[in-house]
Amino acid sequence: MRIIAGEAGGRPLKAPPEGVRPTMDRVKGAIFSSLGDRIPGARVLDLFAGSGAMGIEALSRGAASATFVEANPHCLGCIRENLRRAGVTGSVQGLDAFRFLDLYAGTNMFDLIFADPPYAKNPGDPDFAVLLTRSEKLVAALSPEGILVLERQAKRDHPETLLTEGRTKRYGKTEVTFYFKP
Repeated sequence: MRIIAGEAGGRPLKAPPEGVRPTMDRVKGAIFSSLGDRIPGARVLDLFAGSGAMGIEALSRGAASATFVEANPHCLGCIRENLRRAGVTGSVQGLDAFRFLDLYAGTNMFDLIFADPPYAKNPGDPDFAVLLTRSEKLVAALSPEGILVLERQAKRDHPETLLTEGRTKRYGKTEVTFYFKP
């Protein structure tokens, strides 16, 4: 894992703890290529941040700020170490993503929201991707021209959402969908 481009481009990142699925560099590169000039000056939220790679990549490419939300205490240290390695700063919040949205996310706070929630492994497990796209708090937190970049398990249905679904691209077992405010 590494930072792909920007001021910290090429610097290695610490891998998240075992059991956490980091975004592959080629997927991260494709996402940021698609976002292009939306990154400089953006206010970024990295939900289910893991290693913090998405938010740190955005900071390296000129984002104005990044907030990292992660409930796993082992990942929090990884995020802080990766911020140090990259030479950038961000706000690290040790909370459940939905709790963060309920407590701290205000209206129009973020231009880009990256979310890579855990995949449902067993029948009956919550589908966090669906819950996010139906979250009124998440929709409110997006700026009017904001984008939610959601990584999810491929071959899943895309049920009704409060957002407008944009482009979807598949990378092996992962699918990335861009969502916009309606």
